[in-house]
Formats: sequence, structure tokens, C-alpha cells
Amino acid sequence: MTEKSTKSPGIFTPSESYITQEKLLEVKLQKGKLVIGIPRETALQENRVALTPEGVKVLTLNGHRIVFETGAGLTAKFSDREYSDAGAQIVYSAKEAFEAEVVLKVEPPTLPEIELLQQGGTLISAMQMGNLSANYLEALSQKRITAIAYELIQDKVGGMPLVRAMSEIAG
Repeated sequence: MTEKSTKSPGIFTPSESYITQEKLLEVKLQKGKLVIGIPRETALQENRVALTPEGVKVLTLNGHRIVFETGAGLTAKFSDREYSDAGAQIVYSAKEAFEAEVVLKVEPPTLPEIELLQQGGTLISAMQMGNLSANYLEALSQKRITAIAYELIQDKVGGMPLVRAMSEIAG
């Protein structure tokens, strides 16, 4: 309004518009603490594991909780004891590992494994998008799972570092 108004403050006429004003509020930065599940791989001839004991140690030292299914590292030549010493909590069922808010797997989960995922959780795994059926995608959608595919993660120059690393490990 350019003219001096004689009306009461807080009363608007139809010709006036509401103008929003930005207000900066203090935001507390707090470290997010994640619960990360590592289930045993069930795919035929899959010998890799999503995290090494060293990776578990880095995450637990940063305040995250790792829920590791017993035996998940054996085919990769890591014992439960190594994971426990690195700070992981060893659990004795796949269900407990899949109930974490973030689940890390090497191979895509099976349909029965998707049922074990926490509603609204996050899955980080190879997804092999070209091989997924409509039923599979519907199962992920029904549980509102955020799925991050290893094979689609790119670095700044367009390379795929996780695909390269996993290919080297696989052979």
C-alpha cells in the first residue's frame, strides 16, 4: 500500500495481497544415527558381503549401529567375531537384519526378503533393473522402499566406481 491507511492493522481489503516474509530460524545440526542391517546373501554362488569388518568399524565409530546376520561374512572369509569386534551386533535371523532402517546387500533381495524389509526403509543393493518384474517393483512400492542401485551410482565424471569395485571383487 502506498497511501496511508486509516483502517485497523491486520484487516486486509480485497485489493491487497498477502506478502510472505522469509524468516531465518536456527537449525540444530545433529549427527544422524542409522541402524544398518547386513543380512546373509542367499543368491547361488554369491561369496561377497556388503561390508567388511573395517567398514563396520568406521560406521560404528561414527555412531551408527550395525545389525549383522550371523554367518553373513563367512563366504567372504570374515568371521562373526571380526564383525563383533568391529562393533556390529550379531543377530541370529535374517528378519532381524532386514528390519533395520537401512539394509545393505550385494545381490537384489528376493520377494520373500522384501517382505521382511521395514515399511518406508532404505535398501542399498545391486538392483539389476533390466531383470526386475512388475511384481517385484510393486512389492518394493507397496512397502514404500527407497531402493538405491549400486550399478546406477556415478561419480563426478560419469564413471561407475561401485560397479568397477564389485566387478574386481567378483572376479
